[in-house]
Amino acid sequence: MREQALESTQHRVHLSRAARPAYDALETFSKTVAALAVDAGIDERLKELSLIHASQLNGCAYCVRLHTDRGVKAGLTADDVGQIAVWRESSIFTERERAALELTEAHVFIHEEGVSDEVYDRVGGILSEEEYVALSWLLVSINAFNRVAIAGRYPVLPRRSAPKAAADDA
Repeated sequence: MREQALESTQHRVHLSRAARPAYDALETFSKTVAALAVDAGIDERLKELSLIHASQLNGCAYCVRLHTDRGVKAGLTADDVGQIAVWRESSIFTERERAALELTEAHVFIHEEGVSDEVYDRVGGILSEEEYVALSWLLVSINAFNRVAIAGRYPVLPRRSAPKAAADDA
């Protein structure tokens, strides 16, 4: 028996603290792809819609909260966030946002069929190649962060008040 057994329900190793150089490299990667997105013309609203949706689909409550807060700062409303899960049935999203949400799903479920030719052609007919590349790298990044947070069961505690970003904008 190992000296320090890992308890599955109480304490999890905090990956970002336990292997700081690896996490720092992931953060550096994230900043690099964020800059790529800015250079490609991906606005913060589009970026955060995609990152929230990826985090929802991956089941990462920590990242959903983080990117919802950032999305609110970028102009997303409660209605926008609430409609992400049903974007195909909702008419509130622009053609670019719908393309980004579809590409997000293809990246999250990449193990099923990759990015299909149909998705590639449809999204590629709306986003420029530079935007497609930048958004794809953002999705690679968020999928990695989702896995770190989910594996470590990063907590999402109830809030006693509105998030600071939202309260400041009111």
